[in-house]
Amino acid sequence: MAFQFEIVTPEKIVFKDEVDEILVNTEQGQIGVLQNHVSLLTRLVPGELTIKKGPRTQHLAVSGGFLEVGDNKATILADYALRAEDIEVAKAQEAQKRAERAMKEKASEHDLRIAEAELQKAILELNVARKRRTIPK
Repeated sequence: MAFQFEIVTPEKIVFKDEVDEILVNTEQGQIGVLQNHVSLLTRLVPGELTIKKGPRTQHLAVSGGFLEVGDNKATILADYALRAEDIEVAKAQEAQKRAERAMKEKASEHDLRIAEAELQKAILELNVARKRRTIPK
């Protein structure tokens, strides 16, 4: 029993297919969405998104955004979403180091906010990659 699901970012449609279940992190905690789910609009927090279709399970790092559910369709609008297998660990580690250095420097408030966002993104990617792939800490 499936429903239509898609993940949309400003750059592209990251995922679009029929799925059996999604697990996503909201401000109120993790929720699961199945076919015939009650209509819902909620804000997401950065974290791992799990998509189940038959025997297959996929995992993505999602920056946050919004989830809308209704009429057997679920849509996530996010600034950023990346499949676990597409995460480039070396790049994420370098981004984490760069952001940490920028935060230690006496930067402007604007630069500090940018560094904090980059640090959160890098940590999210590394956490999802470590959880779903064999990667040293």
